[in-house]
Amino acid sequence: MTRTFAAILALSFATPALAEGDAAAGEKEFNKCKSCHMIVADDGTEIVKGGKTGPNLYGVIGRQAGTADFRYGDDLVAAGEAGLVWDEANLAEYTKDPRAFLRTFLDDSSAKSRMAFKLRKGSEDVAAYLASVGPQS
Repeated sequence: MTRTFAAILALSFATPALAEGDAAAGEKEFNKCKSCHMIVADDGTEIVKGGKTGPNLYGVIGRQAGTADFRYGDDLVAAGEAGLVWDEANLAEYTKDPRAFLRTFLDDSSAKSRMAFKLRKGSEDVAAYLASVGPQS
């Protein structure tokens, strides 16, 4: 029984969490994000032209939080250093309420996020879309 539990536990950590979103719907929903974010591939291919207020979201799924070429807030960097790696599920939760997500993840009631926008609906779809346009897609 113990070996079975250990195997199940190991598999649950080995498999990336999915948010069960719809990538096609997320592509449309991303219009709300592109005022601050762009999606530009490593080779310079522009997937979605957008703003530069937020980081480039190409390859965000699978990336340690706060590590891309962007000036992130201290708490997001701290979350990355504490082990936060973006997958579809946690990115969807983050975009619903970034400050609340960081406060919970860091167990710090004063944690902040520079991202003030809250994507109350469609966050799973946006996360699925970002997974579909990244290098691992």
